[in-house]
Amino acid sequence: MDLVLKNCRLIDEVNPCFIGIEDGKIKTISKSPIVGERIIDIKYNILSSGFIDPHVHFRDPGFPEKETFKTGSMAAANGGFTMVFDMPNTDPKTDTYKSFKDKIKIGENKSLVDFGLHSGINGLDEIRKIVEFKPISFKMFMDLGLDHEIEENFKNLSILNKEMNDDYRLSLHCENKEIIEKNSALFRQKEVSAIDYSHIRDTSSELSSINQGLRLSEKYGVPIHICHLSTKAGLRSVMDFKKKKNIVFQTSKNKKSFKRKDLVSTEVTPHHLLLTNESFNIYGTVTKTNPPLRPLDENLIVDRLKDIDVVGTDHAPHTLDDKNKGVWDSLSGIPGLETVVPLLITQVNKGNLNLKTVLERLSSNPARVFNLKTKGKMAIGYDADFTVLDIKKEGKLNIDKFYTKAEYSPFEGVEYKGTAVMTILRGEVIMDDGEVYNTQGRYINS
Repeated sequence: MDLVLKNCRLIDEVNPCFIGIEDGKIKTISKSPIVGERIIDIKYNILSSGFIDPHVHFRDPGFPEKETFKTGSMAAANGGFTMVFDMPNTDPKTDTYKSFKDKIKIGENKSLVDFGLHSGINGLDEIRKIVEFKPISFKMFMDLGLDHEIEENFKNLSILNKEMNDDYRLSLHCENKEIIEKNSALFRQKEVSAIDYSHIRDTSSELSSINQGLRLSEKYGVPIHICHLSTKAGLRSVMDFKKKKNIVFQTSKNKKSFKRKDLVSTEVTPHHLLLTNESFNIYGTVTKTNPPLRPLDENLIVDRLKDIDVVGTDHAPHTLDDKNKGVWDSLSGIPGLETVVPLLITQVNKGNLNLKTVLERLSSNPARVFNLKTKGKMAIGYDADFTVLDIKKEGKLNIDKFYTKAEYSPFEGVEYKGTAVMTILRGEVIMDDGEVYNTQGRYINS
């Protein structure tokens, strides 16, 4: 055995176990000791299958002053993540065969963790070419598109799925362009404060966009993933949709039945779970993000995590100058890779969340939703990707100890209890107690 992990506590097991690893894969899981060339003592900490963040912005290529695949992946490893999915709004956008191929090379040269890529949508001809690389999903920013453009993208992905006999998913940024523009015009007529930003991109904007996505998903049989869900109303609409009867569609080869719960998946960020728009009064435009933080009576709270499929950080770093240009001109985005695990485990220790719920939404659920064949399970034959959690370790979140280039966080100084203390990728330790090691991540497709 290449490596043995001893004294591992698994979430569903009473007694500690030993895990044997060969060639980067899980070879055996045993209650009895295993002989191996190397042994790592997990010290009775919680061992989870490696965490997967389905929503990051590594700004590479185009914006190296904000983040790169190297610094972003270091932040991921430090935060307990073994895999991330990068978004396509780089420069150039990742929406052509060439730009997608070029970004794979960038990631392979720089990333310390495994990575997948969401593709942008740039017409049927380009997405037909891009599927050679099997992207994690196709991302659509609905707040940037007109209704007929949005429907055209659904139609094109439906055509692609029928041709490929596949189920490529549309990941949706759900905000309504028309509502935002109307509200913006009204608010520009008066002096605005940071807290007003949540009313410019208001709950009706998200709800309208979510309902449009659900309607078009049903019409065209295209699975959708709703990114950074932020409102109770939006979640309620999705849950009502999932309760309806199944849908049958004809592909080029056969009829395919979709369970509604499989046709739509949901994601939530830590900042939308733990902050409200009142945070604008404390931190100002540092907390500006899209969709914005919500008023207390409209926002999601931590106990609704059980109704949501995955946690995505929407790690979106900017420079401090970018974040301090006033309500209208400051750029939107909050870094989250190095804060999400201690924040959520702290909620577990406070009795507000179940540990199993958290681990599923950080690991097995994103692997299932995005169809990763070798990730997200503690099972023989799967990649030996692990996140080790010390659920009793206490401290304060400190930006100075982070690896991201972002120099801000609304969670700076927050006390935590419980955090990731080791990250293992295919049997190699890539983070140990805050020290990140230079390893080589791989491109993983869906």
